[in-house]
Amino acid sequence: MNTPLPHDFAAALSRVPTPPPRVLFYPEITSTNDVAARLADGGAEEGCLVLADAQSLGRGRLGRSWVSPAGAGIYATLILRPSAALASLLTITAGVAIAEGIQSATGLSPRLKWPNDVIVEESIGPAAGRKLAGILAEGGTSAAGSSWVVLGFGINVRPAAYPPEVAARATSLETELGRSVDRGLVLAECVAALFARYRELYNGHATSVIDAWRTRAASMLGRRVEWQSEGKPVNGIARDIDETGALVVSQRDGIVRVISGEVRWM
Repeated sequence: MNTPLPHDFAAALSRVPTPPPRVLFYPEITSTNDVAARLADGGAEEGCLVLADAQSLGRGRLGRSWVSPAGAGIYATLILRPSAALASLLTITAGVAIAEGIQSATGLSPRLKWPNDVIVEESIGPAAGRKLAGILAEGGTSAAGSSWVVLGFGINVRPAAYPPEVAARATSLETELGRSVDRGLVLAECVAALFARYRELYNGHATSVIDAWRTRAASMLGRRVEWQSEGKPVNGIARDIDETGALVVSQRDGIVRVISGEVRWM
């Protein structure tokens, strides 16, 4: 059952230029995406925000678990109702917005790795190159015929006791900065940036979003990547993203577009 929004979240969100029309907060749930999907299917309005202090079954892309200990991070999902043309760019857009929100709130300037990782490459601490935040967009169509997308994002704010396989590739804002961080401020700045970048898409300015993604991902482009095609590993050099958000990769015999699946950066 949802409970009143904690003061730090409530105070910060009240200062967002266009605040979410409704915010639901849960001390612990399975996944904010799960709850948001049920709400979206039931007709919840665009912009509704689902928040949790902890998730028991948080997840990322390809069914991976997203470890979500209480009080250590931001676990949130926005309900959106984009057109089909805009939906393919939501993950790219969210990556840009989350990086911008983190920078506005803390001064830290994250980088992006296709398709949905917010990372830190240059670190004052021991965790250089580790994952700071992740994004998961999932869509559906209600019985009434209306389509929706739930855009989930998880941000590691405070150090936590992660399982070994997660600890090896994760970091947190407080680890990187060496100081305490206001979770409410980070959330508010990320929500404000998400709404602003989403409006850009809606108003036909996708190029601005894509250019911002390229800037944040500049250090990753030019690197070799590997993925599976028809059950076999293939590789090439990551060059760019196209107007749909697909990764553009050069190989000896030409250019290919990678639109989904697991990509390993080498």
